[in-house]
Amino acid sequence: MDSEQVIEIEEKKGEVEPASVIAAGPERFINRELSWLHFNRRVLEESVNPGHPVLERVRFLSISANNLDEFFMVRVAGIKAQIREGITERSPDGLTPAEQLVLLNDAVSRLSIDQQAIWRDLRGILADNGIVLLDGRDVTKSERAWIEDHFLHNIFPLLTPLAIDPAHPFPFIPSLGFTIGLQLARMSDGKPMNALIRMPGKIDRFIRLPSNGKDQTVRLITLEQATSLFIGRLFPGYVVKGQGSFRIIRDSELEIEEEAEDLVRLFETALKRRRRGSVIRMEVDSTMPEELRVFVQRALTAADDEVFLVDGVLAMNELSQLTRVDRPDLEFVPYVPRHPERVRDHGGDIFAAIRQKDLIVHHPYESFDVVVQFLQQAARDPDVVAIKQTLYRTSNNSPIVRALAEAAEAGKSVTALVELKARFDEEANIRWARDLERAGVQVVYGFLQLKTHAKLSLVVRREGGSLTTYVHTGTGNYHPVTARIYTDLSYFTSDPILGRDAARVFNYITGYAEPSDIEKMAVSPLTLRKRMLEHIHGEIGHARHGRPAAIWLKMNALVDPDIIDALYEASQAGVQIDLVVRGICCLRPGVPGRPRTSASSRSSAASSNTAASTASATAMACRAPRRRCTSRRPT
Repeated sequence: MDSEQVIEIEEKKGEVEPASVIAAGPERFINRELSWLHFNRRVLEESVNPGHPVLERVRFLSISANNLDEFFMVRVAGIKAQIREGITERSPDGLTPAEQLVLLNDAVSRLSIDQQAIWRDLRGILADNGIVLLDGRDVTKSERAWIEDHFLHNIFPLLTPLAIDPAHPFPFIPSLGFTIGLQLARMSDGKPMNALIRMPGKIDRFIRLPSNGKDQTVRLITLEQATSLFIGRLFPGYVVKGQGSFRIIRDSELEIEEEAEDLVRLFETALKRRRRGSVIRMEVDSTMPEELRVFVQRALTAADDEVFLVDGVLAMNELSQLTRVDRPDLEFVPYVPRHPERVRDHGGDIFAAIRQKDLIVHHPYESFDVVVQFLQQAARDPDVVAIKQTLYRTSNNSPIVRALAEAAEAGKSVTALVELKARFDEEANIRWARDLERAGVQVVYGFLQLKTHAKLSLVVRREGGSLTTYVHTGTGNYHPVTARIYTDLSYFTSDPILGRDAARVFNYITGYAEPSDIEKMAVSPLTLRKRMLEHIHGEIGHARHGRPAAIWLKMNALVDPDIIDALYEASQAGVQIDLVVRGICCLRPGVPGRPRTSASSRSSAASSNTAASTASATAMACRAPRRRCTSRRPT
């Protein structure tokens, strides 16, 4: 199968509803979950882009697989929970949870098949470029000897062969756990036995074989293939009658009680419960004997519709390890961001640069170092008296966290809002929140039932006998690693009105005192939707009076029904609308009864876009996670 043929988005077909029905009915919305799958398919499209180097294409395939794992752990798990509770309430697009699950299973099945087809193509392209992945039967005699020695010294000590019988019950398998299932027979009397070998999670999936010195080809074998060559070492006296690998995904959504005395301890307990969540997806090698597959399925209490046969490789998220091969010719050319000239003109003094004029920095084309520099200078400047900071996600050994700790240790007043509900970063956030507390930082955890997603930093500095407030706000996390590959904006200002607004927002976060006098900022969930609707209706008024009218919006997702309906109304009034939506977009182009739009999908080296191509409305998904930037800085 040609991999470029398998990534087309299948549009919903069927008889067209009357225009008045669709314009007012739930059909005007795209289902949130299906829209997310379309986003992930756009990520997958990057893996078939012939303009990308092959290791980058492998990286995109791995990203799409990792995204799909997280989608099951949270979104699908949530829908299944609604079904278990008997919830039949329809989503804005008119589907019950049960109806959504049927559509999702079908879409995921097609997506998974496409991922495997693309991997088969990429494996051949890798081989053509000197990176060969071997099956166990393909290794030479000398390679097998080397693999055996490597196995005995580096893998065998980490493995625990697990026989399954009344004295050895079926073990706990963690989420994303990769396991080999075995049907064995004792050589002495033929007595059958089922057994498992859990693959260790702390070593590399791909084992590089030694080069012969002449051929520079990189030859690799997977951990599970190497283990399968020496099962006799783990189960001496037994012969293998059947085998196959499987992998499970568990419900990883956290349930947080509304009443809690200690939020950190509550999250620690919830994280322990998450590790033992119910199985919601079981991926099984299609070569596994049916009898063994049924045995494993029953032991894991997985329903039939939760079992997926995989004709190919399991745990495709781990394909990213292949990008560690030292082949820079098969990767994007590294991009070196520029540093804002105004900061350089002031000798690196970020505060002087901001005092001169508000500063906008466009990441990753312009370096995120200027944000780190802002906080490091604040920590070391004797005139800085206070720092307030929100933290949603950040990197390991984060210079942001170090700067806040340094400032607190220097005697400055430092407050940090740490969001414990940053999905899959909860444990890391708890860890460095405690590090900050030990350094003397006042740490708060925001709102129990809300995520604090604002990216906001406030520095108060003594200048000329008075206090000046400097503010940084941005669209991306305070994460120096992802800031090198995500497109985001940073805004620095010393505007006293915005400084007062930022202080009020922090007071709301720390003291729950809802601000009533914010002057310029709009804050969710208090005033942001209202402000957005006011702006949209303002443009509608311009259009109706014959004045130029346009709306440009860039966002992570577009889901809110009120905002979408307002955009439909604006489009109908003749407002030019351009939307840049990274992920989920529930606005449906081409709704009858609204101005005509059409949807298309395309790929480019810099972005993957889904566009409504008329002048009235354009919806684009412009970036995939964790990609490298190859575009030049826009002029």
